[in-house]
Amino acid sequence: MGYTFDFGAVFDRAPELFWGSLGTLGLAVAGMILALAIGILGVAARTSKNKLVQSPVIAFVEIVRNTPFLVQIFFIYFALPLMGIRLNPTATAIIALGINGGAYAIEIIRGGVESVNKGQVEAGFALGLHKADVFRLIVLKPALRAIYPSLTSQFVMLTLTTSVCTSIAAYELTSAAQRIESDTFRSFEVYFSVTAIYLVISSLMMGIFALISRSYFNYPTR
Repeated sequence: MGYTFDFGAVFDRAPELFWGSLGTLGLAVAGMILALAIGILGVAARTSKNKLVQSPVIAFVEIVRNTPFLVQIFFIYFALPLMGIRLNPTATAIIALGINGGAYAIEIIRGGVESVNKGQVEAGFALGLHKADVFRLIVLKPALRAIYPSLTSQFVMLTLTTSVCTSIAAYELTSAAQRIESDTFRSFEVYFSVTAIYLVISSLMMGIFALISRSYFNYPTR
């Protein structure tokens, strides 16, 4: 018996997929901002000569990078309430995405920081700049320019990882698709459409990142 394709059910529920897509973008952007903040602060601590500052960051990176994201988000959502910390699904998803992305961002940014010529840093100190200004003006921007492609690829991956957040009932595209599929029983049509939407979201983000790169990280041509 042949299968009859019917995308009508998907088109009828298009508004739900639209709002789910916005939910995915919201989680992704918030997670990226948190991940970038963790990455920058983590690199500052990771490159410190003080072992008491450096060691916790190393441990954090190793723990996060060597455990599944699903386990991490379950720990935040189910284990923290045992300690009296209760978070709603959206807040949990953002924090989990930020922590996961931040651990990878620390190592990516650290690679860029270590690629900066030490002579430039010494020149900054010779000019009387404060250590924070040297890091911000001389180290961070050239480092971000060097690792921008890797960092943005990680952020696109983080956007796709938001689909796992449906496991704690966070509202995003995959959770909207699951509701539609359970109501219509049109699994192929629903997930085929969702696949196309994720491709559009990823392409849109890569295009935006490319525009940012051309605007802020290109070397002067004159």
